Amino acid sequence: MRVFFDSSAFVKRYISETGTDAVLAWCDQATEIGLSGIALPEIVSAFCRLHRETRITDVQYRQLKSLLLADIEDAAICDLTPAVLAQAVLCLETNALRGMDAIHIGSALALNADVFVSADTRQLQAAARTGLRAEAV
Repeated sequence: MRVFFDSSAFVKRYISETGTDAVLAWCDQATEIGLSGIALPEIVSAFCRLHRETRITDVQYRQLKSLLLADIEDAAICDLTPAVLAQAVLCLETNALRGMDAIHIGSALALNADVFVSADTRQLQAAARTGLRAEAV
């Protein structure tokens, strides 16, 4: 099963918070993990914010980043193609979404994801409207 994670969900694989157990369960069920090309900088940005706020140490930051980089080696990463962008624009025109959230949906559609996992309610609703199986974490 190809499970696509938006950044708000996949970051929970590394930072223990509400939804972490569900993300780990989806990762265990996945035969392939799908991510948008924008996921890496978005997740590293979250790690940097935690580091700036002194919620994680330098060592923890480096460990989290290393784990993320190792994990994405095996993931299906969707590039920003014209098809992805077209789907993103359509999502923006038909839903109240932020641009990056729409790119995640367009990426999931391009990868033919079986499941779309997110922590964002509006994004989940928009994903479901496109026909994706949307699961909240």
